[in-house]
Amino acid sequence: MRAVPLAARVYVVSAALLATVCAAPALTPAADVPWATAALLAALYAAGARRPPSLTCPPLSPPPPAVAPAVTASPDWCGPALLAGAFLLPAPAAALVAVPGALLGAVERRPAGVRRLWRAARLALAAYAASFVFGLCGGREALAATAGEPGCFPYALVPAAAAALALGLTAAALEGGVLVTAEGRSPRAAWRGRVLCSLIPHLVHGLAGLTMAVLWRSPYGPPAALLVLPPIYVCARVFALCHRERAAHQATVRALVQAVDIKDRYTRGHSERVGRASAMIARELGMNGARLEALRIAGLLHDVGKLGVPTRLLRKNGPLTPEERRAIELHPEYGHEMVRGIGFLGEAREAVLHHHERLDGSGYPYGLAGADIPEAARVVAVADAFDAMTSTRTYRRARPVPAAVEELKRCAGAQFDPRMVVALARALARHGWPAASPEEARPVAPGSRDHAVGRTAGRTAGRAPDRAPAHAPDRAADQRGNVPSGRASARPPEGAPRPDAVPGAVPGAVRQPRRDGPGPQGLSPTRPGRGGGA
Repeated sequence: MRAVPLAARVYVVSAALLATVCAAPALTPAADVPWATAALLAALYAAGARRPPSLTCPPLSPPPPAVAPAVTASPDWCGPALLAGAFLLPAPAAALVAVPGALLGAVERRPAGVRRLWRAARLALAAYAASFVFGLCGGREALAATAGEPGCFPYALVPAAAAALALGLTAAALEGGVLVTAEGRSPRAAWRGRVLCSLIPHLVHGLAGLTMAVLWRSPYGPPAALLVLPPIYVCARVFALCHRERAAHQATVRALVQAVDIKDRYTRGHSERVGRASAMIARELGMNGARLEALRIAGLLHDVGKLGVPTRLLRKNGPLTPEERRAIELHPEYGHEMVRGIGFLGEAREAVLHHHERLDGSGYPYGLAGADIPEAARVVAVADAFDAMTSTRTYRRARPVPAAVEELKRCAGAQFDPRMVVALARALARHGWPAASPEEARPVAPGSRDHAVGRTAGRTAGRAPDRAPAHAPDRAADQRGNVPSGRASARPPEGAPRPDAVPGAVPGAVRQPRRDGPGPQGLSPTRPGRGGGA
């Protein structure tokens, strides 16, 4: 207990004492408890708690602090046995059904003793509340009537649903309390989303538990009631497999993002921020669920093609030659080649390929225009440009968020989709944007390597060294990021030389569609339709 904060110790001990007080009446001589039923249900629940259907997979985030004896509010697959005890037994005896399984269940983190005590207290109190509510709603009378008249079964549904809700609400409320006392979370953060996520599983288990209770009292007896549990176990196993697959997907995405960050150290953290901004835009546009997650992943992986670009180009000090710039412009196609076989990415693959296209058709790699550019790519293009402008790079300092938003609005309609720009502006006004870390906000010191890069970029842009405006887009920024052009875009006449390929050209000038020529292996240089390239 020494590793547990004092407030959490008091909370856990108080819950255990309250559970003892609730269960104590069942142990008095006057209690009318069917101990055979209670023992069999307790054994069933304990066996289920010892064999969870979850599958081992590497964690995606650091585990909670060891001082937090919290467990998930979702029910175990053997939860119907616990609810059947709440329906068949008095409330004090129903509380005892949960204790053996809670004490014998596996504990992944220390301190094991505190976690087992907390789990036993939480489940005992939840089962007591469920049994009490079931009796209060007339459930026991309705359940007794089903033994002689099966047509009375519907009358027990409402009390059973109320009992399942009581169990879920009690468990979630108690868990939120331990998160507040053990981890120091705010009450809002501790309870937010926890109740709603646990109610549906508890309602399903309530129906299964009622079926067990009815069969238990039927002429077929307990053996028939046990047949309810195998389908529940299979469903729990399937859900565990789905969670493991999702965890593997997230691990794959994270590994790719980390590989890009390691290779292009000047933009470390850029992918995470673009993913965050893309999710903000998608949410503002009314997207949710799988679509929102796809847009977040698209932002995370938009620059994965940089893994196919020579590292010396990504880390080069100063401006790029036209040949080097063309090599970097192949990174969307490289990225699409890398991820197009990963089925779960969905429309994120289109965003990887087309996030450097421009609304007026002067982007790359295929010069798509307007509605031909996939929506996901238009979202990521705005998020990418926003973070590129608001992040400090070795060749320029960051712009303030308001200035970056104004620049996006100025370029909306030519380079960016106005809907996406407006959505980002609304999201930023509502939620704000995290301030740059001290390392990102570090000024470029005179005489440093970063300062030398800034001098080179300043000379390339035709400005006096060391006097370049802090927030003006320069040539290096335009070459390495999806930064808005220095002026409104207008496509040059067909056959005209590309302005940014001519020495001394105005920085930030528009790009022509990618020239015909060999692309990455397996890609056609011709312009595909929507989402093409593979």
